Amino acid sequence: MPAYHSSFNEHPDVRQVGNTAVLPIRTRIRGPAQIADASEADIIDETLDLFRANSLFRNFEIKGAADRTLIILILFVSDCLAKLGAARTVPTQIEASKLLNTLSVDNFPIPGDANFPLNSHYAAPPSRHESDFLRQYLVQVRQELAARLTEKLYADGTGKPSKWWMAFQKRRFMNRSLGS
Repeated sequence: MPAYHSSFNEHPDVRQVGNTAVLPIRTRIRGPAQIADASEADIIDETLDLFRANSLFRNFEIKGAADRTLIILILFVSDCLAKLGAARTVPTQIEASKLLNTLSVDNFPIPGDANFPLNSHYAAPPSRHESDFLRQYLVQVRQELAARLTEKLYADGTGKPSKWWMAFQKRRFMNRSLGS
């Protein structure tokens, strides 16, 4: 059974930095991303929908630039769950939100950096300006993803993270981690 790929691979007019797609998102967080229509799903919704299914795969055939963005975001969700699972006590929703927001803005490697774990599959940004743009975009997307993930984790109203999500905290997509 093949892994699930991004539906945004078919969009022909998507901006790319290196060979990573810079897709519009629905957000209130300031940053360089274009604002997506409120009625349509964005790459963050797609990441949250495909995370649990795709995290079971060790191999993933990249079919487009949007798949590269999806991989980065799936690996970030995995790091978020691992961070919450490593907490000494079960974090409340507010504590989890703070932890994940801090994780999302912490320094992290981007494609082209020496310590980025999947450099063989990604092209480095062609210039320093493009590299800075990609970093700013990824920070914005990670912040929005952390906020939406927290909402999903605590959606049942019990004050504890969903066990159906936390079961994936030790699961590594493609046996990789962003090392956040």
